[in-house]
Amino acid sequence: MAKAFHDLTEREILALAISLEEEDGRIYGEFAERLRADYPATAADLARLRDEESTHRHRLLEAYRVRFGEHLPLMRRQDVKGFVDRKPLWLARVLSLAQVRREVEMMEFETRRFYEAVAERTTDAGIRQLLGDLAQEERRHSEMAEHFEKEQAASGVRAAEDAMQRRIFVLQIVQPALAGLMDGSVSTLAPLFAAAFATHNSQDAFRVGLAASVGAGISMGFAEALSDDGALSGRGHPWLRGGVCGLMTTLGGIGHTLPYLIPDFQVATGVAGGVVAVELVAISWIRNHYMDTRFLSAAFQVILGGLLVFLAGIVIGSA
Repeated sequence: MAKAFHDLTEREILALAISLEEEDGRIYGEFAERLRADYPATAADLARLRDEESTHRHRLLEAYRVRFGEHLPLMRRQDVKGFVDRKPLWLARVLSLAQVRREVEMMEFETRRFYEAVAERTTDAGIRQLLGDLAQEERRHSEMAEHFEKEQAASGVRAAEDAMQRRIFVLQIVQPALAGLMDGSVSTLAPLFAAAFATHNSQDAFRVGLAASVGAGISMGFAEALSDDGALSGRGHPWLRGGVCGLMTTLGGIGHTLPYLIPDFQVATGVAGGVVAVELVAISWIRNHYMDTRFLSAAFQVILGGLLVFLAGIVIGSA
């Protein structure tokens, strides 16, 4: 059973404060280690916070030894009512700067409120002063976390880190998604329209398009996942990339397959052709926006390839 906050003794308050500072310092250390390779400036700030939390812990330990001796009772945040449950964000496979900043702000705010509350309940003048001083320092940490983004933006560090984050996003998400979308949108055109023009039946065309889309999604997903483990390339976890690639491949094929749910073959084919045009323009825009390919060049390459596959399907289906 968790203990009520107002039932804590001064000995338990100090023991809990020591535990909180140790836990916060270790979390900051984990964040710093996770971000060091890609975001060195943020990692340095987090390491500084870790060191200051360690200093707080030593000051609390000295105060505890003077008052209560060497034995330190086990008091953890989960043993006391009123603390917010923390999700182990530092274990997340993908850790963004925004997540870390929000977590730091929450941790510092909670610790400061704790020190302010327990300082009012402590009768020992020395401990009360120590807790009050720590509350002020935690307030400074909290304010630093709140202005973290502004400070980094003003120094140019945020721009550099945002550029790095964008490169990581492109490597781990955009590239496999684009490869899947292109394959799904283009490779399924031939079997779909071949079946459509061979049968002039919307249901048959839909079945072929659905099978081609799902099959291509599975194939592309496994191919992407097995192509690179991400250890050296920095492209992220292979099964994440494979999942993104497979999903977007299926989506690319499903887009122009769904119109064949329309019973009228001519109407369905007209709508499917319009969807294909939208898909090819969307792919061209993504290549232009994320891959630094000129829009006209990207559009020419994608639309020409898609048109050739589209015509191949019609010719084969009409033969």
